[in-house]
Amino acid sequence: MDNSKNVRNSQRFTRRLRVRKKLRGSAEKPRMSVFKSNRHLSIQLIDDEAGKTLVALSTVMPEMRKQKLVKSKEAATTLGQKIAEQALAKNIQRVVFDRGHYKYHGLIAQLADSARKAGLQF
Repeated sequence: MDNSKNVRNSQRFTRRLRVRKKLRGSAEKPRMSVFKSNRHLSIQLIDDEAGKTLVALSTVMPEMRKQKLVKSKEAATTLGQKIAEQALAKNIQRVVFDRGHYKYHGLIAQLADSARKAGLQF
């Protein structure tokens, strides 16, 4: 049982490195990183050159908790729209999408599509 967890975690780590080695964020075109936990979604716009997070949103934040959004398609859609609004407010139109070790499917695809519809380009 423990060995299967170690194997799964090492495969996730390898997959994350494979995806991330091709991606690099800058101030003009930051990396949009997505994280899923068992209950929540989190998204950040990261400038890798400066090592700074430009914009961050999560379903843990109080404004999202008021809407009672947890890990769901509605939450992914709302996060995608809000991250696009905040990015456009900071004059960021283009981003590099970093899906991490997750498949581009389900919540991750929903979040990316809603960000695209709200005006981000990637």
